[in-house]
Amino acid sequence: MFFSLLHTDTCSAARAGVVHTDHGDIPTPIFMPVGTVGSVKGVSRKELEEDIKAQIILGNTYHLFLRPGTGILRKAGGLHRFEGWNRPILTDSGGFQVFSLTDIRKMTDEGVRFSSHIDGRKLMFTPENVMDTQRLIGADIIMAFDECCPGTADRTYALDSMNRTHRWLDRCIKRFDETTEIYDYKQHLFPIVQGCVYPDLRTEAAKRLRDLDRDGYAIGGLAVGEPTETMYEMIEVVNDILPQNKPRYLMGVGTPWNILEGIERGVDMFDCVMPTRNGRNGMIFTSQGVMNMRNRKWEDDFSELDPDGTSWVDHAYSRAYVRHLIHAGEMLGLSILSVHNLCFYLRLVTEARMHIMQGDFKHWKDAIIPRLTARL
Repeated sequence: MFFSLLHTDTCSAARAGVVHTDHGDIPTPIFMPVGTVGSVKGVSRKELEEDIKAQIILGNTYHLFLRPGTGILRKAGGLHRFEGWNRPILTDSGGFQVFSLTDIRKMTDEGVRFSSHIDGRKLMFTPENVMDTQRLIGADIIMAFDECCPGTADRTYALDSMNRTHRWLDRCIKRFDETTEIYDYKQHLFPIVQGCVYPDLRTEAAKRLRDLDRDGYAIGGLAVGEPTETMYEMIEVVNDILPQNKPRYLMGVGTPWNILEGIERGVDMFDCVMPTRNGRNGMIFTSQGVMNMRNRKWEDDFSELDPDGTSWVDHAYSRAYVRHLIHAGEMLGLSILSVHNLCFYLRLVTEARMHIMQGDFKHWKDAIIPRLTARL
């Protein structure tokens, strides 16, 4: 089995399970640090493994395709060996990155023509070559090529976008199923549910993808401009349809409270650049609230960065010192806050899993969210 469902919360749709891959088992719910170009920015592999305790990380097809390129990755034996990571990896298809290049790409049913943001080279992504690229990268879990529809799109655009995504998905599945793994472990393909903010489109997409009976499913096109409550509504619509015995992955979401709300609605896997991006901008998440380390109030606060934290950086450095590093533009400060945030996210989903297994997740989640959202 690819996924084992162990327990479902009695007062919500929250689930605890295990995703099984050839690079190891992944306890769910899980947060996946984003390693866009083959590294999690500012964080060493040792910290990821031993301090943060990441169970799976992400790579990005678009960025890895541009550099180092599939030739280097093939020579290295795949991304796992290239970056020295022996646990599971998931790659997204690059669709979100390509579609964000609004001024330098052209989309047709064939695929997407775009210009590299690095050197301006004219390139083409199709469902077929995106599957081939992810085969070469060698991730354990790979994403189908889709169009990420803006959250503010009208229904006509959203319908056209969803239908194009489905046509591309058919081609992705055909290519994936007629090819084999390049390296000595199994890869798993996740289709992506689109449909923007329209319940009927999300319902149609979820039913269509459910009937394909793949190993897992992703929910895309959320946290892209729509109201937060609408995002939660779309998650509920989709998860009421997707099969119970397959993992659900909510792409690119979000804050700690977004993640807990997603877990309550039956999501198993999450990723987001927020822990590292916000960390590099001086913001950290804690069990008592959100801290902006640029604020003057921390200038002479010599207490630990986070007395309740589980990372070594939380107890090794003071708030005053970290604020100094941030204002001085020192790379160490950016690394400290990134490590802290990732540790906090992994700790949060670990605690969520524990409470699901204990049967009191809903009560715990409702009590903790007001603290998480406070501004310190």
